[in-house]
Amino acid sequence: MLTLVIVLIALWVILAIVGFAIKGLVWLGIIGIVLVIATAAIGFVRRSIGAKRSGS
Repeated sequence: MLTLVIVLIALWVILAIVGFAIKGLVWLGIIGIVLVIATAAIGFVRRSIGAKRSGS
């Protein structure tokens, strides 16, 4: 699960960089940033839930 989150965050960061590098695709950069934040939040929540279930 952690590997998937890291891969998705890397993908979204690349998407954001490409979006801001090309002026006409600024919307792509904004979507990339939103997806990075959403993926990080979902990964953090799922990791916290998993830690509570295992008793840590």
